[in-house]
Amino acid sequence: METMDTQLLILSLGALGFGMYLLFKGGDWTIDAAVYIARKFGVSPLVIGFTIVAFGTSLPELLVSVNANLTGSPGIAIGNVIGSNIANILFVVGVTAFFGTMVASKRAITRDLVMMMLATIWMMYLMTSGTISAMAGGGMIAVLLAYVIWQYTMASKGKIEFEEPEIPEYKNIFMAVIFLALGLAAIAIGAEFLVRGAKTAAAIIGVPEDVIGLSVIAVGTSLPELSTCIIAAMKKQTDIIIGNIVGSNVFNILMIIGLTAIVKPIDNTAIAAQVVSLDMWVMFGVAALFSVLLLTYGRINKFIGGVFVTGYVAYIGLIYAIYLAKDVVHLPS
Repeated sequence: METMDTQLLILSLGALGFGMYLLFKGGDWTIDAAVYIARKFGVSPLVIGFTIVAFGTSLPELLVSVNANLTGSPGIAIGNVIGSNIANILFVVGVTAFFGTMVASKRAITRDLVMMMLATIWMMYLMTSGTISAMAGGGMIAVLLAYVIWQYTMASKGKIEFEEPEIPEYKNIFMAVIFLALGLAAIAIGAEFLVRGAKTAAAIIGVPEDVIGLSVIAVGTSLPELSTCIIAAMKKQTDIIIGNIVGSNVFNILMIIGLTAIVKPIDNTAIAAQVVSLDMWVMFGVAALFSVLLLTYGRINKFIGGVFVTGYVAYIGLIYAIYLAKDVVHLPS
């Protein structure tokens, strides 16, 4: 039995890794193809940036969460969002800081930071309400659309900075459509592999699905943001990185939780109590610390990056230690 469990665990981890790869490649193909098609039809780079690119970068996390909730694993869905928001700040920003100091314009970033904190508090409130209903999800989507429209309006007036997306090259629009279809299919299949692999591995190891969502899946779905931020830092475009991270955290909460709840209400009673008593507070604390640092100091240097990464490693170690300690306590004598 132990040999069979070991083999099944290896297969599960393989499925999990393959799922991450498909999400990564599928996301790239989908965004590149969609940007190319939009430009061919005369859509402005500003509209593309605030629609296709913004929504496309959160598509892998969205499908993972929707898939997990539909298959009876709301812990993975919630854990993915909480874990991704923690990882985006502590892990992605922390690692990126080693490639270049990130400087933020307090005037430009203040409204986005306020929006991130309000979205975080809203999610925390919903998580203590028993169930995140379809109506609540619809409200989150409505607020997100208003936020995107506001950002677009400010950018079109030149009041906030905007990174114009690069236009990828394809031989013709037919090839772009093919890659768009391949990208969407890869994301859907990748989400299925990732969720199934995570659930099976969690069952074999004995670690709750919530912990897998908070750690492995969260890091996996944050890898695209990490690679994008490192490239931007190496190009000395560090001012754009912070805006992308804050925007990503807002999208993670409002779009992913919102659409997931619309497809199927999220039953918070099926989520481990530890997520509400610890993990969501870590998400809040990390977001608050990040906001205070940017509004007072205005930059993230290598030292702060090192503190962030150390904090993230400590957090991951803590959540695994807590669940392992619970398992030890419940072992029969």
